[in-house]
Amino acid sequence: MSGTTAILLALTLVAGAGIGFFLRRKFIEGNQADIEKQRLLIIEGAIYEAEQLRKEKLLQVKEEIYQTKQEAEQEIKNNRKNLENEQRRLERKLDKVHEELNDLKAKEEQLTAQEKKLSESAHSLAKREAEAETLIAEQRQRLEKISGISAEDAKKLLIESLESEARMDAAKRLARIENELKLEADRKGKNILALAIARYAGEYVADKTVSTVPLPNDEMKGRIIGREGRNIRAIEAATGIDIIIDDTPEAVILSGYNPIRREIARQSLLQLISDGRIHPARIEEVVAKVTHDLDVEIKEAGEKAAFDLGVHGMHVELINLIGRLKYRSSYGQNILQHSLEVAFLCGIMAAELGLDVKKAKRAGLLHDIGKAVDHEVEGSHAIIGRDLAKKYGEREDIVYAVGAHHEEMPPQTVLDILVQAADALSGARPGARKEMLQSYVKRLEDLEKIANAFPGVEKSYAVQAGRDLRIVVNSQQVADDAATLMSRDIAKAIEEQLTYPGQIRVTVIRETRAVEYAK
Repeated sequence: MSGTTAILLALTLVAGAGIGFFLRRKFIEGNQADIEKQRLLIIEGAIYEAEQLRKEKLLQVKEEIYQTKQEAEQEIKNNRKNLENEQRRLERKLDKVHEELNDLKAKEEQLTAQEKKLSESAHSLAKREAEAETLIAEQRQRLEKISGISAEDAKKLLIESLESEARMDAAKRLARIENELKLEADRKGKNILALAIARYAGEYVADKTVSTVPLPNDEMKGRIIGREGRNIRAIEAATGIDIIIDDTPEAVILSGYNPIRREIARQSLLQLISDGRIHPARIEEVVAKVTHDLDVEIKEAGEKAAFDLGVHGMHVELINLIGRLKYRSSYGQNILQHSLEVAFLCGIMAAELGLDVKKAKRAGLLHDIGKAVDHEVEGSHAIIGRDLAKKYGEREDIVYAVGAHHEEMPPQTVLDILVQAADALSGARPGARKEMLQSYVKRLEDLEKIANAFPGVEKSYAVQAGRDLRIVVNSQQVADDAATLMSRDIAKAIEEQLTYPGQIRVTVIRETRAVEYAK
């Protein structure tokens, strides 16, 4: 049973395979026939489309050829029209040229006729000129016979007469021109000075001979005075400034003509008040420190002045001397401020005249440099300043301008005149200077100079507005009895050499001080 089943199954499979093969072959044959039909249809469609495209392209080409032909014909037509226009223009121009040529020929004929007439006129003029010369010669001979003078002599007389008249006329014109130039120069000079004054509006504050130091309270006055007045005496001896302690609440007054000493005293007193330690040794230490700091401030003041003016390359000693002018006054006018004013005015006037502005400012700044040391060196401050400028390498024209600004040397250049004018402008301004203050300061300087001339004197200070002269002597050189005699001799010398109102008290201070340090 199982074998028969297997056979049947095998026959069934073989029969199924055969039937499937047969069916598949029929299906393939049917598909091939359809594919062939489709292929023929596609080929016929492609041929038709190609034919249509060929026709379309042919029509397009014909259209383009027609369009190109139309454009070419239009262009030819336009060119022909342009050529015709150009030909007509050339014909008109040719006609115009022919007309101009005819005009030129007519003008040429006219010029020929005029030339012929001019030639005839020239011939006639030459003939008349010859006749005139003959007549002139005959008249000259007649004149010579009548006057008895030859033509050459008459010519000389005429030339001399004309020359004399010309000289007189020239002299008159030169005088008139000279007067006009003087008036014009005077007018321009006044304009330049007015412009310089208008452009520089410097402030001025008169120097004072007193300073006020504020105090935190009135108890500080007692500490400043010290036991038996030793602190206030130490401050006055170290600074040379008179300290006035009165009923003014919470303030003391420093009196002295020397502004450097007064500033040293003011700063020293402020530091002592701030520190709280006030005794003679501390006072001397603070005064020494403030003096050193003030030297630095003087140098900075000189450097600032040179920087503000744009003056560079100046010797360091000149810078320090300029800074010292900050504490020097003349007729109540601060010399550093005055020097800056003169420098600015010199620069403004030099700019108006087309000169070197920096050189003018440099000469103006240095013109009063001699006043920084005129109390130490004999001679006028202009000559001292000239020597200082030359010593520290300034240019020759600057040196000469410094020496000539008070006409102790004759001015040679415009720069010398500018410095003189600027100096006069700065000093002549209303309120710039005060004669009384200058004479007062000079009297105080003379008082100290008289005292310092005596042997054994270490320091001398004119205080109380010059009514009190305090003199510190060396205790080893001057004895107690000699100090009394010295005060009398100094008072007699003051009476003989100075003129002053009221009376002056002369105080000679002889002090022996012993100092020891606990370690």
